[in-house]
Amino acid sequence: MKKQILTAAALSLFAAGLSAAELTVAATPVPHGDILRLVEPDLKAQGFDLKIVEFSDFVSPNIALDAGEVTANYYQHKPFLDDAVKSRGLKITAVAPIHILPMAAYSKRVKNLNDLPEGARVSIPNDPANGGRALLLLQSAGLIKLNEGAGTTATPLDITENPKKLRFTEVEAAQVPRTLEDVDVAIVNSNYALGVGLNPIKDSIYLENKDSPYAVVVACRIGNEKSPAVQALVKALTSPKVKDYMIKNYQGGVVPVF
Repeated sequence: MKKQILTAAALSLFAAGLSAAELTVAATPVPHGDILRLVEPDLKAQGFDLKIVEFSDFVSPNIALDAGEVTANYYQHKPFLDDAVKSRGLKITAVAPIHILPMAAYSKRVKNLNDLPEGARVSIPNDPANGGRALLLLQSAGLIKLNEGAGTTATPLDITENPKKLRFTEVEAAQVPRTLEDVDVAIVNSNYALGVGLNPIKDSIYLENKDSPYAVVVACRIGNEKSPAVQALVKALTSPKVKDYMIKNYQGGVVPVF
């Protein structure tokens, strides 16, 4: 009997130790911070106390991860991560794709991209991955043509045909929604659109194709891909509960890929 009591006490201490393990994740607030808060109890059940560190820009979460200040981050698509790793020499890597945030065009001046006047002003993100993605969206709409080899990191300098003589304004991705009053059309990442109350399905005038390769990933430092904390995070974020939440709450603004 005494032995059984000691065993139970040991198990209790072991469980307490597990619950004390901290899992720190860098994220942007919407939808990533919201989704992380949703899975907080699920991670607790796996033995991890989740700490969410929210950033309002696309650069800091990768810097924090590379510096070992957080365990993982969850906010960026794979092409953006690849560009950050290449340009900054970061020792981080993608672990698993979670969802797609369709990029979309928004306007307070026209109802259709074809109605844009000659010389219309267009705001796009100023980082290579998201700026290139915005230009590819405009190319898919037939408004511009890009240099064949430009790819996902195209810039306005890669435009070979621009019949409407569109004028481009490049700003930090988080600030693009704030340019809507000043430009004819803004090409906005869905997380930032959702953050200011814009739904890509209901409010945009042109939406990125659903076959987009820009899946948002969980990222960690190289060598930590199989760590219990990172694997617990991926497991929590790819649950049926999260899929249902994405579908019901974002109505097409967040598309699960698992």
